[in-house]
Amino acid sequence: MSETVLRLDGIQKTYNPGTVGAVHVLRGASLPIARGEVVALVAPSGSGKSTLLHIAGLLDTPDKGVVEIAGQDAGRLSDRARTAIRRAEVGFVYQFHHLLPEFSALENVMLPQQANGASARRARDRAMELLSRVGLGPRAGHRPAQLSGGEAQRVAFCRALANAPKLLLADEPTGNLDPATADQVFAVLMDIVRETGLSALIATHNMELAARMDRVVRLAEGQVAAEG
Repeated sequence: MSETVLRLDGIQKTYNPGTVGAVHVLRGASLPIARGEVVALVAPSGSGKSTLLHIAGLLDTPDKGVVEIAGQDAGRLSDRARTAIRRAEVGFVYQFHHLLPEFSALENVMLPQQANGASARRARDRAMELLSRVGLGPRAGHRPAQLSGGEAQRVAFCRALANAPKLLLADEPTGNLDPATADQVFAVLMDIVRETGLSALIATHNMELAARMDRVVRLAEGQVAAEG
């Protein structure tokens, strides 16, 4: 049986509970992702996909339900232990790269490693390895403002993968790019994911990109369902 890297079971989340303005975002959402599986999450704006990704990545907590990462039930762990899992096992990529503007591409990829205890030399070697893999070795010393949108997003991928996580969570990772650049950047992402055996949950509006993943699921009315 394949190892389950992420298991969401019965996730519920309501904002402003007990008020007239209560918003029931997730209503029992469940989703397992196996090791090495790449799943596309298709959802309209405002449906709760970002909330689901934040809960899956331990950036937010559900009102009810189970979040299990690499066999560990996050609901039974302390905040410190949850943070340790998030740093070691989960990588995030967003629509906008969110690179730190005062640091170079190399330094941006080094930072999460050093925050996780890696030495400067080890972090630098790992960062250069990743940047070279996505064709940005010669641009390692450039700051985000000196990079194109596609280049900056590739750096963001490298940063997300810097600590060799088991799970990658991506929220519209190519949504801010033109179609041609989006296709190129997505191809780079998929190459890295396949090479490393990562599991990934990638939210996208682009059905052409979604079709290139292993499985497509839809978030609607607070629940996750397989795409027909």
